[in-house]
Amino acid sequence: MLDLTKKPYNLTPEQIQQLQDKVQAMSLEEKIGQLFFVIGQDEEQVDIKKFIETYRPGGMMYRPAPAEKIKRELAAAQEASDIPLFFSANLESGGNGIISEGTWFGMPLQIAATDDSTHAYELGNVAGEEAAQVGCNMSFSPIVDIDKNFRNPITNTRTFGSDQERVIQMAEAQIKGLQENQILPVIKHFPGDGVDERDQHLLSSVNSLSAEDWMASYGKIYQTFIDQGIASIMIGHIFQPAWERKLMPEIADADLKPASASKLLIDGLLRETLGFNGLTITDATPMLGYNAIMPREKLLPATINAGVDMILFNKNIDEDYAFIKQAVADGTLQMERIEEAVLRILGTKMAHGLFDLKELSAPLELNLAEHAEKAAAAAKKSVTLVKDRDQLLPLTVERYPRIRMVVLGDSDDGGFKEGGKVTEHFQAQLESLGFEVTLYDRSRLDFHEIFEEGVAEMEEKFDLALYIANIETASNQTTTRLDWIHLMAADAPWFMKSIPTVFISTANPYHLFDVPAISTYINTYTGNKESIAAVIRKMTGAEAFEGISPVDPFCGDFTTKL
Repeated sequence: MLDLTKKPYNLTPEQIQQLQDKVQAMSLEEKIGQLFFVIGQDEEQVDIKKFIETYRPGGMMYRPAPAEKIKRELAAAQEASDIPLFFSANLESGGNGIISEGTWFGMPLQIAATDDSTHAYELGNVAGEEAAQVGCNMSFSPIVDIDKNFRNPITNTRTFGSDQERVIQMAEAQIKGLQENQILPVIKHFPGDGVDERDQHLLSSVNSLSAEDWMASYGKIYQTFIDQGIASIMIGHIFQPAWERKLMPEIADADLKPASASKLLIDGLLRETLGFNGLTITDATPMLGYNAIMPREKLLPATINAGVDMILFNKNIDEDYAFIKQAVADGTLQMERIEEAVLRILGTKMAHGLFDLKELSAPLELNLAEHAEKAAAAAKKSVTLVKDRDQLLPLTVERYPRIRMVVLGDSDDGGFKEGGKVTEHFQAQLESLGFEVTLYDRSRLDFHEIFEEGVAEMEEKFDLALYIANIETASNQTTTRLDWIHLMAADAPWFMKSIPTVFISTANPYHLFDVPAISTYINTYTGNKESIAAVIRKMTGAEAFEGISPVDPFCGDFTTKL
């Protein structure tokens, strides 16, 4: 039975009675509305007041837009709602997760590379301060996944690395920064991403650890935060077969389910074994990893019956609401379970002061210059020299006056990327130092160079090859591996044993796996302006490298260390 006097609510009997009275007075439609965490609506396309009055959602998640516009939209939605709304965003790497001019502070893996939780606190603090300015009150972060599999295309730099102790340390600090700005953190993605090499956006992925290994890693992380009173956990479309079998030894493989529809993993593992009493929210339900579980009309009620309280996003919103209403009508979903979920939702809102919200009328004060300085401090301490076998560093104009720069990635392709383009920043800063930089043009290939040119002709054109990979993790892409021009791998560094070649990754820390013979390899983890400036200072000898790798950049492969 739900006890709102216990953590993470800690409500008084009077507050609980107030909520119970509220729930009993609500219509079925209002209760169903609270179960849905919908996509943030655009004032240019939708009458937000009418939308709220029609669907009465429990929360809305917004993607980045200009601060003034987001603030206006959130205020309009909040004003139209009888029950205060959760407003969330992916504040994983800064305030840019909610406002387009917000600070891209740094990817979590970059923050972990500082080996200093002060920067993780500032990540939460900066993101929280900027988000609170526009009325955001919840963050779908920190990510507490463990990057165990370097082939995973979605965890990667979004995590604090491969060591659960560092994940806990960094996430604790990020949570503190968010909470000091009255932002409610939601840790994710239970039961834990980063073991499989596949993306749960595209299929139901698998956390294949044994029950014992899971408890010693992901379980330890979740138990730590549950004990500390974390209010909300996001549920992934991720299998954890070992724990389902432990809780039900006779279960058939065909009956195993991802956590977002598994009563064994939610009511069994998360609530009973780990003792979580708080709010559960699915990851986005338009994902293929969710919809592949069972037909959607059965899946949505199964999710609520499993012990999940809120459903993130819709396919067709009217259809989704109808699926829940029909499940109540035919007895698939009991009113008692719906009311328990609604009590958790309202209890979380009350515990975090949402019922005491005041009108957001103060002018915006985003402090972007101050926040950029904090991002620069994190960048300075995080850039990591992985290897410099032939001592090519430092790069000076005297040693290497002519640089051929080859940029890989730097694309908008893929879902919900941070969007940092690095080419112009690198070229401009290197040229300002006196280097002559020639950019490799993938759109206009030199067929003589591809098929006939040798080392001597290359040496006549440039003194050093600088490869920059800006291949960001993003949803709905299968890999984050290097992908050379398919014609003869025309842009690959075949000459690296003869001509000095340096490789910088501004995103994926594992690219050495695809260029193991490279002499000099550097990880910056984030493609923001502060990290680009920092890596240029370091590779030109203006300051020392300080970063400590939070993962194994050698990918367990002996050839990468040669």
